[in-house]
Amino acid sequence: MPPGKSPKHDNPQSRLPTARGIRRACSKELYRARKRLPVHIAPDLVKQGEELYYRKVVGHLIWIAENRSNRKLLCDWWDEDVSEELAALWKVDRNALCTAFRSAYGG
Repeated sequence: MPPGKSPKHDNPQSRLPTARGIRRACSKELYRARKRLPVHIAPDLVKQGEELYYRKVVGHLIWIAENRSNRKLLCDWWDEDVSEELAALWKVDRNALCTAFRSAYGG
């Protein structure tokens, strides 16, 4: 391997994110989606929703990391795996939540 060239597995882009980074990203994504909803969500429910989303992301971390550049695919995953439970927890319309998340996330 040429000097100054790192092996493929040491590439910063190929590393998995830290738990702190995942938690912060989940929090930001849900905050941006909540801003687009016309209802108020209690802070304790927000915290529970963030924890739910965090657990789902950690459970699919390898797949999410492999598809990090495909926002449409990640939004489709979110619609299927996260939105139903989160909508039930927050007592909001699932379609409105999916639309808000997709708008906020950019997929």
